[in-house]
Amino acid sequence: MTQPDQQEILRAKVNLETSRIAWKELQRYFASGSAIAVSSKLDLVEVAYQMSADNKVQVAQWLQEGMVGKVSDEQAAAWYEEDADMWAVVISPWVLVQQVGLLS
Repeated sequence: MTQPDQQEILRAKVNLETSRIAWKELQRYFASGSAIAVSSKLDLVEVAYQMSADNKVQVAQWLQEGMVGKVSDEQAAAWYEEDADMWAVVISPWVLVQQVGLLS
């Protein structure tokens, strides 16, 4: 049996640290500017992994495409109003969030 490589271990760690949480529980992270929205078109675990692996090229591409970025005031208000559930994971100093159940 082969040993898992460091990438597999890090991906598994990120996956285990991902949890479902109400947006209202994440307000303090939004207020501090550390909440990062991840498009539902992306895999939250993969984005978290690439950020933790410091893959600047990939993260810059997602930022440029608008697939990853700080949560806007408008988005935060909408999520608050609809009492949205989120998938979240901490990649210090950021909290990555992705709305549960969206197919956009």
